[in-house]
Amino acid sequence: MTHLESFATIYQRACERKGGEQSLQLLLPQSHNMAEIAQYSDAELLSELSRKVFQCGFVWRIVDNKWPAYERAFFDFEPHKVLMLSPEQLQQRASDSELIRHLKKTMAIYDNALMVHELAIQHGSFAKFIADWPSDNIIGLWAELKRLGNRLGGNTGPYFLRAIGKDTFLLTEDIKGYIAAHKLIDYGFTSKGGLKQVQAVFSTWQQESGLSLAHISRIVACSVGDNRI
Repeated sequence: MTHLESFATIYQRACERKGGEQSLQLLLPQSHNMAEIAQYSDAELLSELSRKVFQCGFVWRIVDNKWPAYERAFFDFEPHKVLMLSPEQLQQRASDSELIRHLKKTMAIYDNALMVHELAIQHGSFAKFIADWPSDNIIGLWAELKRLGNRLGGNTGPYFLRAIGKDTFLLTEDIKGYIAAHKLIDYGFTSKGGLKQVQAVFSTWQQESGLSLAHISRIVACSVGDNRI
C-alpha cells in the first residue's frame, strides 16, 4: 500500500474540478441519523430494497415509472402480505406487462421480504437493524445484506443504504479507479481483505476530515475520473 493522499488535497482538487466549494457542496448526498432511519417502516424499506434490485442493470427511470404498479401488485410491500404469495402468483407477476418481466428479480422480492421479516423479529424492526449497525464496519452490513437476502451483492446493497440515508461509501468506477491507481489495496474489490482495506482508507479520511462516509465517497469521486456519482 502506497502513502495515503491527504483528504484535504482530495477536497481541494474536487473543488477545483467542480467550480468551487459551494458547487461541490451542492453535489453531496444526504445522510440521516440513527433515529431518522429507525422511523422507516419495514414496508418502506422492502419497497426501496426491491426497487434497487430492479434498477440494477436497468434504466432507473423505467423502474421508477413502473414502481406505483409494483406497490399495487405487492400490497404496498408489507412483508407479511408478500410472504403470502404463492410461487404461481409470483410467476404471474413476473409476466405482467405492467411490471418488468424478470422472474429472478420478482422472486427476490419474496426472498427479501422473508429477510426483512426475520430481522424485524430479531431486532424490533428491519430499520432498527440497519440504524444500529456501526458505520466503521459498513462493509459488514453490505456482507449481511448479501448473505441474508437475494441479489443484494455488488453495489445493490450499498445503493439501497445510500437511498435511505444510511452512511456508506460506494465502490463506483471512479472510486475503484482512484484506489487502484494509488495502490491502496492489495486484494480485489470483491474480496474480504480488499474491502477491509477500503474501509480502513475511508476510516482514515473520516478521522482526518470529520465528514460522513457518504460525503467522502462523493468528494473522492468528484476529484477524479468521469465523475459517475
